[in-house]
Amino acid sequence: MRSSLFNHAERPVEPGSFQLQNERMLKVDLTGSGGFFFAKQGSMVAYQGDVDFAYEGSGGLGKLFKKAFTGEGMSLMKVSGSGDVFLAQDADEIFVLYLENEGVTVNGKNVLAFDSSLKWDINRTEGASMLSGGLFNTTFTGTGALAVTAYGTPVVLNVDVPTYVDMQSAVLWSTSLQSSIRKTAKLGAVIGRGSGEAYQLALTGQGIVVVQASEGHPVPTAQ
Repeated sequence: MRSSLFNHAERPVEPGSFQLQNERMLKVDLTGSGGFFFAKQGSMVAYQGDVDFAYEGSGGLGKLFKKAFTGEGMSLMKVSGSGDVFLAQDADEIFVLYLENEGVTVNGKNVLAFDSSLKWDINRTEGASMLSGGLFNTTFTGTGALAVTAYGTPVVLNVDVPTYVDMQSAVLWSTSLQSSIRKTAKLGAVIGRGSGEAYQLALTGQGIVVVQASEGHPVPTAQ
């Protein structure tokens, strides 16, 4: 059998590593990964070998309360066993970050999978309120791999001057940055890609912010 389809054959990976099979699919080899890793619930599209998927909720009682209060959080599954696991999320683009005893803040909706060696917690952005929709994001620290998704090819902005980002478009940013909420002069001002957005994520200091080319997936309309 011949076909250009076979140009997309499975790629080999190093044991225990997170490896992109293409720009929209991630492969994780459980061998050497500490026996397990965490992934967004429902993100598995295929696996080979003896693999178990266990619901992890929000990552513990304390994080469960934070999720209930903030609306932020990740419905996780613990992936363990031996074999290869393939992950994807709505055909979004996937990017793998390798943290080396450092930290990064991520929009919880953009988290796909991460090494069990990483520590994580839900944090509130300074100045966030119910009026601004709140802004609670997930901070990862330590050493290990972290896979994130983006709906629309992102851009990495170097933050060395005050930078303002639509709260739905911010994928991740450096923990070295100071974050707060900025309110526009007029509540009804129309800026950014949406209509009537009056609040933005304000970042100052030295670091980076990753901005996706959208405000996330469109919300399905009722038929």
